[in-house]
Amino acid sequence: MQPEADLDFPREWYEFADPADPEHWVRADLTWLCSHWTCVFGTPACAGIVAGRPDDGCCTHGAYLSDADDRARLEAGVAMLAPDDWQFADIGGGADPLGPDGYLIEDENDGEPALKTRVHEGACVFLNRPGFARGPGCALHAMALRKGLEPLTVKPDVCWQLPVRRTQEWEERPDGTQILVDTITEYDRRGWGEGGHDLAWYCSGSPDAHVGASQVWESYAPELTELIGAAAYAELAAVCRRRAGLGLIAVHPATAAATDRRETDIKYEIL
Repeated sequence: MQPEADLDFPREWYEFADPADPEHWVRADLTWLCSHWTCVFGTPACAGIVAGRPDDGCCTHGAYLSDADDRARLEAGVAMLAPDDWQFADIGGGADPLGPDGYLIEDENDGEPALKTRVHEGACVFLNRPGFARGPGCALHAMALRKGLEPLTVKPDVCWQLPVRRTQEWEERPDGTQILVDTITEYDRRGWGEGGHDLAWYCSGSPDAHVGASQVWESYAPELTELIGAAAYAELAAVCRRRAGLGLIAVHPATAAATDRRETDIKYEIL
């Protein structure tokens, strides 16, 4: 396993107005979006965020819900699960999501009251474990794929957005006008707060996860479209395509390390 990239390195940013709304701007981290990160859950490359639990991936601690819409989306997704989709339906599939047999618990997030998916036997109650008939992984994600749905339509926000990080803020310009700025970047270790530094392994900075056949802006097209809108995503995609032809100014170091490793492996195979 290669060492993770440092958290601080040069990044290339591109800022543009949403073609559908001139008061909405997108500030995009092209170094991240043009990287070759991909989810490696379920492969030997995924070490999991907690030592000794590689099969959990990033599902060990459960997921905090962001708002009422997030909860409603999750409830609709749970209603679609068949008994053979979800290994722990008898643990978290009770009639009341917040009851003793429900899949949610009341907790705190950054000192504020929050709802979180229940943890059962050391990981999220929706995580099917190795040996389950339909295979390991998120029950909601697998069900969505089986039904031909985008997983983002049934999973908690944090689950389908990671490791893309979006922040929103109103920005006042010198002339007094305001614009809403969406910043799209990498959800690195620091995105988790101080606890992020304690994770045993994290994929966004690991060369072992920067092995995707396509770049993030392509592989995460549905998620990015949901985050910034269809018109803004089309503009972002056009920019990323142009950058592919020109070459990046600031390549993600994890992608660079993964590329160097592949080239070295090929060289030795030829020799």
